[in-house]
Amino acid sequence: MGKNSLQEAYSNISNVIHQAVLNPHLDKETLIQICNGSQQIGFAGLCTSLSNIPIARERLGSKSTTKLISVIAFPFGFIPISNKLKEAEYAIENGAEELDFVPNYFALEDGNIENFAEEINQLSELGTPVKVIIDGNTLLNSSKLSLAINASIDAGATGIQIGNGFGQTLTKNQTQKVSKIVNNRCSIKAVGGIKTLDQAIEIMESGATYVGTTFGFEIAQEQKKKN
Repeated sequence: MGKNSLQEAYSNISNVIHQAVLNPHLDKETLIQICNGSQQIGFAGLCTSLSNIPIARERLGSKSTTKLISVIAFPFGFIPISNKLKEAEYAIENGAEELDFVPNYFALEDGNIENFAEEINQLSELGTPVKVIIDGNTLLNSSKLSLAINASIDAGATGIQIGNGFGQTLTKNQTQKVSKIVNNRCSIKAVGGIKTLDQAIEIMESGATYVGTTFGFEIAQEQKKKN
């Protein structure tokens, strides 16, 4: 999985980029421009909020190679599971093809791994691929990191997302740490301060499968100029 993604990154970085569209102050015209551009460049995914999903689905169309991804319970995850399921169901009904999900960090910190895993399992059973977001500021440096990742994969997660875009820039060491625990069992999406081609390549070389960033267009353009 990792080697193929790395080859994709070397040949065309767009193939491993998930363009983030999470600015709450975005207007409809800009959203449409980003959707059109993402499809033209060939980004692997476009990740946005629930309110933008219907518009983005319409613009991307039904045959787009750019997957439409919705964040669920973003960014902190502290809403009841019933609300998380409603968000997920809404996203799927309106055309989301993947879910980037914020799990129950409180349950994890409280040692209640069963509740932590049960949420992930319930969302996974909806039938749409689920990536579990690992909080880059706290959980990456926690003794519970392995527990969280293993429980997520066992509960049905198809991917782990490192970071949520807040806080410090993701490092290659953090990515390697997660990659070692994942051990090729699912995809890894790396998020957090990735703004240049060199950063993106370094993170991919460290074990990431995808890069999530708001700077997708700039990174793709940078590679185009080098080539």
